[in-house]
Amino acid sequence: MTTPPRAARKPQQRSFHNDVFTDDYDWLRDKDSPDVIAHLEAENAFTDARTAHLSLLQEQVFEEIKGRTQETDLSVPVRQGKWWYYTRTVEGQSYGIHCRAPIAGQGDWTPPVLPEQVPGVTPGLPGEQIVLDDNAEAAGHEFYSLGSTDVSGDSSRLLYVVDAEGDERYTIRVRTIATGENLADEIPNTGEGALFDPSGRYIFYTTVDDAWRPDTVWRHEVGTAASADVSVFHEPDERFWVGIGLTRSRRFLLIEAGSSVTTETRLLDAADPTGDFALVWPRRDGVEYDVEHAVLGGEDVLLIVHNDNAVNFELVSVSVTDPQGGKRMLLPHDAAVRLESIDAFRDFVVAEYRRDGLTRVAVAPSMAGGGAGGGLDFTELAFEEPLYSVGTSANPEWEQPTIRLGYTSFVTASTVYDHVVATGERHLLKQQPVLGRYDPSLFEQRREWATAADGTRVPISLVYRRDLVAAGKPAPTLLYGYGSYEISIDPSFSIARLSLLDRGMIFAIAHVRGGGELGRLWYENGKKLHKRNSFTDFIDCAQHLIDAGYTAPDRLVAEGRSAGGLLMGAVANLAPELFSGILAGVPFVDALTSILDPSLPLTVIEWDEWGDPLHDPEVYAYMRGYSPVENVHDTHYPRVLAVTSLNDTRVLYVEPAKWVARLRDVGADALLKTEMSAGHGGVSGRYSRWRETAFDFAWIIDAARAHPSGEGALTA
Repeated sequence: MTTPPRAARKPQQRSFHNDVFTDDYDWLRDKDSPDVIAHLEAENAFTDARTAHLSLLQEQVFEEIKGRTQETDLSVPVRQGKWWYYTRTVEGQSYGIHCRAPIAGQGDWTPPVLPEQVPGVTPGLPGEQIVLDDNAEAAGHEFYSLGSTDVSGDSSRLLYVVDAEGDERYTIRVRTIATGENLADEIPNTGEGALFDPSGRYIFYTTVDDAWRPDTVWRHEVGTAASADVSVFHEPDERFWVGIGLTRSRRFLLIEAGSSVTTETRLLDAADPTGDFALVWPRRDGVEYDVEHAVLGGEDVLLIVHNDNAVNFELVSVSVTDPQGGKRMLLPHDAAVRLESIDAFRDFVVAEYRRDGLTRVAVAPSMAGGGAGGGLDFTELAFEEPLYSVGTSANPEWEQPTIRLGYTSFVTASTVYDHVVATGERHLLKQQPVLGRYDPSLFEQRREWATAADGTRVPISLVYRRDLVAAGKPAPTLLYGYGSYEISIDPSFSIARLSLLDRGMIFAIAHVRGGGELGRLWYENGKKLHKRNSFTDFIDCAQHLIDAGYTAPDRLVAEGRSAGGLLMGAVANLAPELFSGILAGVPFVDALTSILDPSLPLTVIEWDEWGDPLHDPEVYAYMRGYSPVENVHDTHYPRVLAVTSLNDTRVLYVEPAKWVARLRDVGADALLKTEMSAGHGGVSGRYSRWRETAFDFAWIIDAARAHPSGEGALTA
């Protein structure tokens, strides 16, 4: 195909707040229409034809990713009860195999030494039992996603939750681990999370409403019909979702109802799973809090991280029996520190927070502090690299003496440590293998700061190969951005990204407002009626990289996904001259149309993030001014690649389909690629994901005018 498909124009008028907008392409919303499917397939055929010249490069990048990855591998075992749980991968198989092996004894907290993984050989640990083989479960399905798992308290049964369509509607199943046989219990159309109560007799799970909002918590008795399940809690407010959890101490079941800005938690003694949940703190608009059970100074308490008159959150403790009574301050508010979470163990408490745009972890003993004596004495764990990400990993056991940490940076592959709390020792358990001749010393990671028009300094994180990028010589560059929901895009290692860096490309992240990198106010100043700051920050970051000589407009590609796709659409309209290409994955580019329709999945919940244009004329006018589809205009756009999924329930495929049609109307070079059997996260299975990444990277390399072969042979 040499001529792009042209979607038929079928004008529909939308009228709100005295504004009339004519939408020529909303008919593409009808997923069941043969004409819509035919159009998407024609777009795929055109994209295939337009990228056919990149097929060899795609295959080369795929082989580089595959060649650097240790396909037969084993995760670090995590102790839960009397077993070590881990996941194996096998060369040639797309999914993981979930296994377990017995602990040596009650005092065994040292993970077993991992067997050497040899291509084609798949040794597990001594005494291994296969708990679940995702390859077997995925057989016969074009898409497969394991939502969550849980093991009963006596370790005899597995609860697992599966999506086989990509639409995030899950089915719960229960398996006897020793035999591998499933029980009759099967519950369809549930939310992603489910768990056993400590006795293993009951399963708690959620279901969603027509707008895909988890709104009801249910209790199921194992061995009974799903029709007999009991509704434990229902949330009628369409702004709130619900979830169910269990404290690490296994003392309490928790139900949390939350919107983007408000939370409310209910508590139940896990010894009485059929009892009534009691309210911890009543909801107050704009107040968020998380609850954790702890024993401080020998006293049972609830630890609560909250933002009531504490914009960056603070930590208090309250009585288990009277949580709405007096509060004891444990970690006061700090304007320079965004407190994110607290994990309580029998003998210590772990805090995770952000300072200076980087993640931090600190530990405090629990026996001496937090009782009548007052606060906790936290000690921060130190790391040497200038840019990194660290956080607690899998730590399910209440009595464990260690903290499992996950650590990574742009140049340090994902690393797992055990930190021994009593001694401060840190034991390296595993670092992600990178096959070939990967040399971290070849790479430079650094932080730059752009200055926004209002004087705000916006951080940019960069990584590149020192020997392939010369100072003052513009290099092909990929600038990534997100900037919504207080989600931070932290420095991390990527085997796939080496295929860009080895071709002399710079990879950069613009940490724009709307994310959470610099605290809660960084988020607040990039949402609702401040959303434009996200877009202009990204543009200012791009301009900074150009002015500093890192890159040039004809060598700079921008990428963002989901809400980051909205960022891409807005940036394309506001500053197309700065970019040679824009890649938008599952992009939220028809934002106003979606947020105006409360019948669409998650729309009402989203009003706390974007504002309510349905009822507020000011919000409507503001969104009308930036929503990408409605602001496409006659200009010279950079090349655009929009990637979406037919079964995506978060950002419907119709949004990028309409966007590409509008871009074509003004002569833009825009491509649309639709995965016909996938959801918001794209295709499933590691090999399919690698091919999807290789497709994107080949397009990026071409759009940035990087050398197609580059220096890949140095590390492949």
